[in-house]
Amino acid sequence: MPEPLLNLVPRAEAQQTMKDFKSDQEVRWCPGCGDYAVLAAVQGFMPELGLAKENIVFVSGIGCSSRFPYYMNTYGMHSIHGRAPAIATGLATSRRDLSVWVVTGDGDALSIGGNHLIHALRRNVNLKILLFNNRIYGLTKGQYSPTSEVGKITKSTPMGSLDAPFNPVSLALGAEASFVARTVDSDRKHLTEVLRQAAQHNGTALVEIYQNCNIFNDGAFEVLKDKDQAREAVIRLEHGQPIRFGAENEKGVVRDQATGDLQVVTVTPENESRILVHDAHGASPTTAFALSRLADPDTLHQTPIGVFRSVDRPVYDTLMADQLETAVEQQGKGDLSRLLAGNDTWTVVG
Repeated sequence: MPEPLLNLVPRAEAQQTMKDFKSDQEVRWCPGCGDYAVLAAVQGFMPELGLAKENIVFVSGIGCSSRFPYYMNTYGMHSIHGRAPAIATGLATSRRDLSVWVVTGDGDALSIGGNHLIHALRRNVNLKILLFNNRIYGLTKGQYSPTSEVGKITKSTPMGSLDAPFNPVSLALGAEASFVARTVDSDRKHLTEVLRQAAQHNGTALVEIYQNCNIFNDGAFEVLKDKDQAREAVIRLEHGQPIRFGAENEKGVVRDQATGDLQVVTVTPENESRILVHDAHGASPTTAFALSRLADPDTLHQTPIGVFRSVDRPVYDTLMADQLETAVEQQGKGDLSRLLAGNDTWTVVG
């Protein structure tokens, strides 16, 4: 296995606690917002990494979630709408001694920032992207977003949204992302485990976090949070384990022998051997993509959560560093002032 790139980041000199990662800024989200739960989970998880706070950076775009860097006692940047992945790419490639995290939302990442997101994913830059998905525009007071379900009644769609929503996990897998996961804001244990795996991954890790906006889209994920409903609605993915769920673990995922698609069946002695065993490390994203399509986009029934894909791919930062090193070996370090004052110039006359 390749050496963890996290080893390039300097270690903290002393034991850290959650308190060390809390800034002195007043947290200004609406009371009850799911962002509080995610913030607490990240602050509580960061000491596990044992990294120097000065070498951790959170970069955000625009939106409710994008206030995140203010509340982390690390370096951070509240950047331009949709451009956080681009800014973070420059930072990660030029400073490999940093642990760089991107915090974004469904609007910021998938609307104005869609291009920047998919190119960061395909390049496999060493970034950890937390995509808060509340299926609504919260900061601008309740318009439909790229993940809102068809027919969604909002201030900007009074007769119902006509747009087919993006599935962020499917989108990431289609962009050849090397690590893709989904979790839920209120499931602290699951969220922390997903963050743990994302942090250790070499390359881009995209984590979609279902996050409740209790003001403009309250209860959007209740079926996944209510204990009784979740037994039937949530499919927990664990690498190497059969994909089964249900109140009595009576349901499973199999591959349709005629079409190759995945489908949910009631497990019987006759079909138990056909139950799919989850392989997050499979080279092809085909099965992971099929799993991402199981959820009903309207009701969210049969929603898989966990790590869909985690594979090793060449990391853009490493490739760039190697290329620069080769260039210096072949041509020397170069001189910027000579380049600027060289012969290859243009003269513009009126």
